[in-house]
Amino acid sequence: MKISTKGRYALRLMIDLAQHDAAGYIPLRDISKRQEISAKYLEQIVVQLSRAGFVTSTRGAQGGYQLARHPSEYTVGDILRITEGALVPVACLEHDPVECTRAQECITLDFWRGLYDVVNQYVDSVTLEELVNRGKALDFSI
Repeated sequence: MKISTKGRYALRLMIDLAQHDAAGYIPLRDISKRQEISAKYLEQIVVQLSRAGFVTSTRGAQGGYQLARHPSEYTVGDILRITEGALVPVACLEHDPVECTRAQECITLDFWRGLYDVVNQYVDSVTLEELVNRGKALDFSI
């Protein structure tokens, strides 16, 4: 499984907002500079995060974005699913129940389900707050 640039940048955007939450609303251009990500690309990502209720925004001179909830209330899985969709390793697991005509005879289906479960358990076990704290412990920001 490969996480797209959009998914990775969404995670970096959310971490940046969490790291700078004391500043209130943060202009996208500030995040763009710190993260070295195009402001245009961040605009596309922040729209998805906003629609999902993950960030709030305000316009004007003091405008920008901030987290809608505390960083401990977001998991990496929550954030990735906004931009990546389901984190399935194979297309046949995109539907439940599996719609594949070979599902009953598929020797590998249980393997793919197991991989899917492991990936989801891991990404859902790490919060945004934990990533921010890891950055502090390593004495760097991303």
